[in-house]
Amino acid sequence: MNPHTKKFLLDGPVGKIEVACDLPDDTREHQAAPRGIALVAHPHPLFGGTMDNKVAQTLARTLTQLNYVTYRTNFRGVGATEGEHDNGVGERDDLWAVLDHMRAQPGQADLPLVLAGFSFGTFVVSHVAARLLAEGHALERMVLVGTATSRWEVAPVPSNTLVIHGEIDETVPVQSVFDWAQPQELPVVVIPGAEHFLHRKLHILKRIVVDAWH
Repeated sequence: MNPHTKKFLLDGPVGKIEVACDLPDDTREHQAAPRGIALVAHPHPLFGGTMDNKVAQTLARTLTQLNYVTYRTNFRGVGATEGEHDNGVGERDDLWAVLDHMRAQPGQADLPLVLAGFSFGTFVVSHVAARLLAEGHALERMVLVGTATSRWEVAPVPSNTLVIHGEIDETVPVQSVFDWAQPQELPVVVIPGAEHFLHRKLHILKRIVVDAWH
């Protein structure tokens, strides 16, 4: 974890939600304006997923280095977040509450928004993004890693979404991601030799995200 990570609790629809926030170095040290705000969603809570998952942390760290104020949150029943697992439905409401908190912070109301997720988190953020767009809110970009298309109904996403997947993902076969992406004409970046949790490939994940922004 970033030593400068700030953890706190906020009120959600069914109780407290545990949130972690990382400020970019320039924002923290020089009071510079951040580029935007980002929210990262973690993998399935019933299979050990938390906001401290290595892929979720890599996404958060990378977005922070790209000058986004970056938030992670534990889903229901994980860590200090109250409530019980709700199969991704109540979890969307919780992320919406976190987004409301993010927007309410000084200077963040009008900043560009990035949504990112890993595995089960991709399913949840895809539906949050669909609601945002349906209600006329702006969304700068999405980053989906290990998109859980073979396990849940991942919603269609904007055309500039960055989709990253492991070549030998044993949890979500890459072909299922291709099948989901094809009707959307959405490119998929495949990491050769990588499985679902991207063991020993996290540096490649970081490079792909940074390169996509540059």
